[in-house]
Amino acid sequence: MRTLYLNGDIYSHSSRDATALLIDGSEIAWIGDDDTARTLSADRSIDLNGALVTPAFVDSHVHVTATGLGLIGLDLSSAATLADALAMVEAQSRRSRGRPVLGAGWDETRWPEQRPPTISELDRASYGGAVFLSRVDGHSAVVSSSMLLTVPDVRALAGFDPSGLVTTLAHDALRVAAYSSLPPSAVEEAQRATRARAASLGIAALHEMAGPEVSSADDLAALLKLASAEPGPEIVGYWGELFGVATAVELGAAGVGGDLFCDGSLGSHTAALHQPYSDAAESHPAPRLEVAEIVEHLRRSVDAGLQAGFHAIGDAAVDRVIDSLEAVVAEHGARYAAGHRLEHAAMVRDPQRLAASGLTASMQPAFDANWGGQEGMYSERVGAERLRSMHRFAELAAAGVPLAFGSDAPVTPFDPWRAVQAAAYPQDTSAAVTPRAAFLAHTRGGWRAARGDADGSGVLAPGAPATLAVWSAGGIAVDAVDDRLARWSTDPRAAVPGLPDLRPGVELPTCLQTVLRGEVIFTGDLP
Repeated sequence: MRTLYLNGDIYSHSSRDATALLIDGSEIAWIGDDDTARTLSADRSIDLNGALVTPAFVDSHVHVTATGLGLIGLDLSSAATLADALAMVEAQSRRSRGRPVLGAGWDETRWPEQRPPTISELDRASYGGAVFLSRVDGHSAVVSSSMLLTVPDVRALAGFDPSGLVTTLAHDALRVAAYSSLPPSAVEEAQRATRARAASLGIAALHEMAGPEVSSADDLAALLKLASAEPGPEIVGYWGELFGVATAVELGAAGVGGDLFCDGSLGSHTAALHQPYSDAAESHPAPRLEVAEIVEHLRRSVDAGLQAGFHAIGDAAVDRVIDSLEAVVAEHGARYAAGHRLEHAAMVRDPQRLAASGLTASMQPAFDANWGGQEGMYSERVGAERLRSMHRFAELAAAGVPLAFGSDAPVTPFDPWRAVQAAAYPQDTSAAVTPRAAFLAHTRGGWRAARGDADGSGVLAPGAPATLAVWSAGGIAVDAVDDRLARWSTDPRAAVPGLPDLRPGVELPTCLQTVLRGEVIFTGDLP
């Protein structure tokens, strides 16, 4: 099948003024101008009517089933108050008719009450049913009395609080129990919903961060099976279990890592910091993994031909992983430190040292947009001085750290252009990268992070895979509802050839079509 796209704006380094593109099977066969295009043979021609064509996005950090459950079930991110959240739990409990209620997305820092629900409040709202409500960061939850009964020894685990708020080991055990209660049909429906939403936003590949503390081996196996049977974004699976090489190999995962937790999150006070939290001096968790454990995990991963990857948000956790990369080189040789991943990398004290480690930083710019800035949650947690060390996109890029961007959905929703915007126009302007660099991190950077760019994925060029997205023009200025717009009004980077205007306050593009290796996986308003 040969498909010819005409009368558009093709974002390609191989032809800067291109307006047309020819797909032959799964590859891009040609890129050039409309006049030449009309001399080519094709089975189908599509008039782009001025639309922009770019490489499709890659989301480098996703939890597919959890995201889908929010799309089809209880998503608390819209709750403006604690009372709103409890009302939503009550409504969902009525609909569920005795089945466990799983929800996510609550953020007490945005509520006037400034606290999560208690176990007694959940018991009343659910009529005594089993409830598991994950905080927006996914590293703590509130649960009902009936949910506690699913893990009989949970009160003896670290992180249990009688109020119903659970973190660390108690949280992990209850999350596994909650997700184990889902029937396979619900899991499949959630996974389909996530893949459909991603495709509709120009995302052609998702890096699934699975693991025994996050989902299950069965969940990842079902997702990979679904992706092989139905059109939709490609799934690159990671299994985040310490020494879990055998399971990763059995599942066909790309790596034994990803959400292999070296720490938790700032929002839940479980990220590992060198100094205590500014708003909770008693909270000073250490990294969850020792150097010797990480070194042995790296050795086993490389010997099996797999990537390793580590979840590290706080500066102590980031340093622990870098220490381990240096130790594995000293003990086993440089090849054991090559091509691995650092998930989140929110607080990096020494970008040069991170660059020397060879790790790719898989980051979520929306975290900075949502919780950064002097008035944001991160400032409350770590204070103004340490805040300046967070999400330093510019310093990391300048040091030579490979960057890959994602959403950590459902922590933040799929919104790739918004993520590119957040890195190009962050809360702290000195941390900004160019729109082009941010776009590269969310496209080719994702393929590189998964060692999948050898075939040219992530660029539009003849011979490369036909993985692309078609976009409405965007770039329509709106009223300056965000006072940050004035900050960027004279920014010379705003007009980037081939990319839409991404300044805050400017309308972002809408996806018209998404194509993965020549197969259309989403069609909006494009014929």
